[in-house]
Amino acid sequence: MVWVTDEIVEKNHAPDPLSYAVAERDRQVLQMVEQALDTDNVVLAYQPVVAAGGGKPVFFEGLLRVLDPTGRIIPARDFIAEVEATETGRRLDALALKRGIDALLERPELRLAINLSARSMDYPLWMKTLEAGLAADPLIAERLILEITESTAITMPKLVSRFIYDLQMRGICFAIDDFGSGYTSMRYLKDFCCDIMKIDGEFCRGVASQPDNRALVSAMVSIARHFDMVTVAECVETAEDARVLVEIGVDCLQGYLFGAPAIRPGFVPCVMPHAG
Repeated sequence: MVWVTDEIVEKNHAPDPLSYAVAERDRQVLQMVEQALDTDNVVLAYQPVVAAGGGKPVFFEGLLRVLDPTGRIIPARDFIAEVEATETGRRLDALALKRGIDALLERPELRLAINLSARSMDYPLWMKTLEAGLAADPLIAERLILEITESTAITMPKLVSRFIYDLQMRGICFAIDDFGSGYTSMRYLKDFCCDIMKIDGEFCRGVASQPDNRALVSAMVSIARHFDMVTVAECVETAEDARVLVEIGVDCLQGYLFGAPAIRPGFVPCVMPHAG
């Protein structure tokens, strides 16, 4: 007979120090995110999306930045996956929209894109925030773009399709974000009827030296033109990549080559280009 003591069982099931440290760090980060939401300690960082070949911003993307108690930014990569399907994720989306609407109300020359998870479409606070903004100035709808990622859109396609249609009827534009990342089928793309296709940076980064990516971006541009969608190449970091993307026919470019997300940007008037 083999006797197993409590000490051996406890030792065999105890977490290793590295796993414990990682779990503790994640727990502390999530606590800081929730605290930032409770204290309204969040801001938008604005990144320009520029016209291909011209370099002039046609709109900005407003990216929510969460601050810790010392005022430092908590990187989204440290918490976004954990909060995406939670109440915290819904609150983040609602607050991003609130910050975006405030900016649009303050700056009539601004055209702004705000990220939205499909899971937030039926979240009461998000819709209440939108209605309050439109009530304050119905014309901001024409300058608001909502970006929905492929990965969340595919989880509830019927709801997404109806939601897009209803708000497009009120003047709001929609972008399908990270297109090509592998989630959306062609059938869903047709049903969603978005105004803008943002091509995933995985295909745009280094496109000048990667023939396969060039072929894939060309195919996506062709699809977007068929559906009368404006194309935006994401994660453009070099002049050579920008040149190739313009040659392919991309309408707009976004990335560090044209500006990093900035909390205090120099805004300029924005005009939306036509597809193709």
